[in-house]
Amino acid sequence: MSNVTAFLKRLVLGRALRSEELGGTLLPKRLALPIFASDPLSSVAYATQEILLVLTLGGLAYLHFTPWIAAAVVFLMTVVVLSYRQVVHAYPSGGGSYEVASTNLGPAAGLVVAAALLVDYVMTVAVSVASGVDNVISAVPALAEYRVLMALVFVALLTAINLRGVRESGRAFAAPTYLFIAGVLLMCGTGLLRYLLGDPPVAATAQYGIAPVPAEANLVGLALVMLVLRAFSSGCTALTGVEAISNGVPAFRKPKSRNAATTMAAMGLIAVTMFVGVTTLAIVADVRITDDPCRLTGLPDCENYTQRTVIAQLAASVFGGEGSFGFFYVQAATALVLILAANTAFNGFPLLASILAQHRYLPRQLHNRGDRLAFSNGILALAVVAGVLLWAYRANVTSLIHLYILGVFTSFTLCQTGMVLHWGRELRTETDPVARRRHHTSRIVNGTGAVITALVLVIVLLTKFTQGAWLAVLAATVLWVTMRSIRRHYDATSAELAVTDPRKELAPPSRVLTVVLVSRLHKATLRALAYARATHPDRLEALTVAVDREAAAELERQWEAAGIDVPLKILDSPYREITGPALLYVRSIRRESPRDVVAVFIPEYVVGHWWENVLHNQSALWLKSRLLFTPGVMVTSVPWQLRSAARADRPAARAPGAVRRGEPVPPPRS
Repeated sequence: MSNVTAFLKRLVLGRALRSEELGGTLLPKRLALPIFASDPLSSVAYATQEILLVLTLGGLAYLHFTPWIAAAVVFLMTVVVLSYRQVVHAYPSGGGSYEVASTNLGPAAGLVVAAALLVDYVMTVAVSVASGVDNVISAVPALAEYRVLMALVFVALLTAINLRGVRESGRAFAAPTYLFIAGVLLMCGTGLLRYLLGDPPVAATAQYGIAPVPAEANLVGLALVMLVLRAFSSGCTALTGVEAISNGVPAFRKPKSRNAATTMAAMGLIAVTMFVGVTTLAIVADVRITDDPCRLTGLPDCENYTQRTVIAQLAASVFGGEGSFGFFYVQAATALVLILAANTAFNGFPLLASILAQHRYLPRQLHNRGDRLAFSNGILALAVVAGVLLWAYRANVTSLIHLYILGVFTSFTLCQTGMVLHWGRELRTETDPVARRRHHTSRIVNGTGAVITALVLVIVLLTKFTQGAWLAVLAATVLWVTMRSIRRHYDATSAELAVTDPRKELAPPSRVLTVVLVSRLHKATLRALAYARATHPDRLEALTVAVDREAAAELERQWEAAGIDVPLKILDSPYREITGPALLYVRSIRRESPRDVVAVFIPEYVVGHWWENVLHNQSALWLKSRLLFTPGVMVTSVPWQLRSAARADRPAARAPGAVRRGEPVPPPRS
């Protein structure tokens, strides 16, 4: 690694941590809350807005359903939080919904949960960042044309912060989360106090009417029910990320389960309070928001009008306009926490991916910790996929929201169903009356959660499938099939490599036939010959391919003049190809002596600059890649370090990860 690269890596990631320092990264509750609960806490910034956007499709007449839908969302959130508190105590190892489903419903169900959660984590990053960008644009409309660029920059910043480790990201995200909570509670308290004192806040859009979408006007019967259910399913975005704490129990300080359960209860109480406050204030202030500004009747120039978010309209109405300090404070805190809410996914996705990799459902590299003891490969994978999604959907919340929450309710339903079976199994063996009553209560809580979340899952599937949720279903299905295939591959590889008869496997080959590939007679060639001879093969020969017959004849003369006692085999190549004739020759040796091993030594240059690789080793690399597929052939690269490599290898300081890679400590500079 070059000195510049090492410096930049250290600047971004910080000092590499030893494995023994993992205990120092454990989180107190005050840091765990913003890390694992920033998503459900911040979702109140757009959950109410999503309810209103659906209801206004039918016009103003349907907004009277808002409090009833909000009440249903609050009830659902309460049930889910209580249910996951049971998960935290019963399964503290950090597998969360995946572990519960795998243990009680079988590996296939566990993989369904895992696939759904992985997709939902990606959507969490995309929706949170896009919504944060929306709030930035609400405060500064001139930035609208830079929407996608801002979203991608925010994802990159989140990635860099999370690569520094869980504790570091907690410190970075704690203040914005608590500032957001304080801002929203202050806004709601001030607005409701003004209402009680007879001076209710009025949104700037309250003067406008709303023209219904023709297909959604004058709804009755089943059509009206479907509209209300669509609004409810959109409002359920307030529940996203609730399960993250159950996945992150190992990151808490001891007692882990108790601290995680306490943090989850605090999260639920704060989230419910803010959601009820924002929804009530939106009703009081007569907020108007639609999917298309031109549906706002009375608006002079709808084509050039940028709608402000519900939170922005409420802050302006409560604190005295769009130029007030309170407005900018709430907008800044909301935008920041929505962007940082993606941190819930940046912690949940890598941890779940690590567990899946440990169980051989994902590539094993995802189980490795990086320099800062974070699961760096999982963090980078999440950032790349979320970035592509934001770019593809132009960071548009309305388009992305339809792909959302399907996965999380799939995991909710299967997890709670698994917990019902878990408590049933515990009751069959438990004899203590107090414990049995506690288990019965827990089973009722989880059973209620399973039924309700299953109904919500059906509602979400029915109302959002044709609007884009089919893509999330397809992605989860492809991921499920892929993980099953990876597990089959790992299992087949393990079976293939299993030792059945150690004595037979350790039996040496009959003979070792060694071939040294030669292009010209120089120091690298002689080193390869010396190393090959040091292995004491049964037969040793040099091999060259005569692409240029005059050059081959000159090599043969130099060979004889140097007195090298290794026979030189020259292969004719009328079509000026190197790889084909050499490969055929090595394979012919194997056919003649199938019980022997053919060892091929290839001299290679080690260079110090990336561009030098283009100038050297191309034929050697291609031939090596072909020989590796030939059974009974061993390929050995013999390096020759050019001067540029020697200069590049001078260590200025130990880079992050040096200890983990086994690199020696550089000597001190004089």
